[in-house]
Amino acid sequence: MKKELLKGFMMVLLVVVLALASAAVAAAQSASKVVADVPFEFNIGYKTMPAGEYLVQILTTAGDSLMIQNADRSNSAVRLSEVTDRVKIKPQARLIFHRYGQQYFLAEVWNGQDNIGRRLLKSQEERKLQVDLAGIPAADPTAKNPYETVEVLASLR
Repeated sequence: MKKELLKGFMMVLLVVVLALASAAVAAAQSASKVVADVPFEFNIGYKTMPAGEYLVQILTTAGDSLMIQNADRSNSAVRLSEVTDRVKIKPQARLIFHRYGQQYFLAEVWNGQDNIGRRLLKSQEERKLQVDLAGIPAADPTAKNPYETVEVLASLR
């Protein structure tokens, strides 16, 4: 009888702990919605997003997917991401893009509060562009590099 009572108590305790942990994760996720006004058209995977205000948030409890949505929710994309450590101390929330010529790809999302950010996995299109541009020799050694990192400041909601 004692064994069954102890087993029942442990199950209730486990349920309570899981519920509290889920509530803490949900609260942390809701507080880390990054909002930015992106002044250019950009790509997320195979989808092209128009310039405008965007909301980026962690989609899963595990934190491995990001949902990127414009302000009126007419355009959205979900993309896998991975944790990335902060290279430089920059306390601002921001979105980081890779620019190849005139094409922009969302690369990283930082909420400005944590020491880690989310790096989006490169799409096949971005990897192809990267290889194509690396194979083109510059006609002029002083020519501008066709690859650039662009940061757009954001805020938290």
